[in-house]
Amino acid sequence: MATFDVTVMGAGVFGLAVAHACAARGAKVQVIGPAGIGTGASGGIVGALAPHVPEQWNAKKAFQLQSLLMAQDYWTDIAALSGQNPGYARTGRLQPLADDAAVRLAQARAAQSLSLWQGKALCQIVAATDHPDWAPHSPTGLLIHDTLSARIHPRQATAALAHASRALGGVISTEGTAQGAILWATGHAGLTASGMGNGVKGQAALLGHAAPDQPQLFADGLHIVPHADGTTAIGSTSERLWQDASSTDAQLDCIISRARAAFPALAQAPILARWAGVRPRAHSRSPLLGAWPGRPGHYIANGGFKIGFGIAPLVGQVMADLILERRDNIPTDFLAPAH
Repeated sequence: MATFDVTVMGAGVFGLAVAHACAARGAKVQVIGPAGIGTGASGGIVGALAPHVPEQWNAKKAFQLQSLLMAQDYWTDIAALSGQNPGYARTGRLQPLADDAAVRLAQARAAQSLSLWQGKALCQIVAATDHPDWAPHSPTGLLIHDTLSARIHPRQATAALAHASRALGGVISTEGTAQGAILWATGHAGLTASGMGNGVKGQAALLGHAAPDQPQLFADGLHIVPHADGTTAIGSTSERLWQDASSTDAQLDCIISRARAAFPALAQAPILARWAGVRPRAHSRSPLLGAWPGRPGHYIANGGFKIGFGIAPLVGQVMADLILERRDNIPTDFLAPAH
């Protein structure tokens, strides 16, 4: 019978990232995901890795920045180890500026980004005519262009992480007996059961529009993300109340209509897929990382609402630091509350 140093409960992006990081350090790791790999919120279709705005800086924004900056090397390594393409590319993002007030705010944020982003990415104002075939409507004729945003294909990325963990000797199954240190990365169901958070439903669509080398767009509150496989994703709703977690409805129809209006190039693109899922959101509004208070040997990695894939590379690293080496490099704002 196999003996494991670490058991990860949950096969979403957080659980798989921690499993890979621990296995890469020589630990014997098993992942138990009853529903399979990337079947919850991590099985979505949007994959927008977009930074927080460069202002009112805090530990959460600094953590996300560090992870986004390490993402290129991280996902390249995962692709090489797994033989699978996670769909990552740092293609940047465009956002329209509605009026003069928006332009002034964007100018201030661009100036702050020079220091906050450490000169490793740019946030600048450009003319919409600089992107004649790929720009949302902008009343001012101006856009924010940041070079930090990236895209990833969520389903491909979770599959690649799983293959990478297996390549390092990790075991992934739908059932098993927990052994060793136990990490709980069980998504919205785990947050709700623990009383530490809840779920927010999102709906998204995948259109047949090929623009694989173009930046993602953020317009009218929507993410429009072109993927490498010739599709473009649109998302998403944020629903606190719902009847069916996996169904799509008129709210998604509205999202699609708004996206077509904001970006006419999508007007005739066929709808290839409709998706709905529930994303984990902690009551603290920050990810929950670290030891589980009052439960020795148990740990939590959960609550990556909207930023899960963006921070997953660093989540794996800091949780492996804590679980295997007892080094705590986790921001205090991310620690799970005592119950």
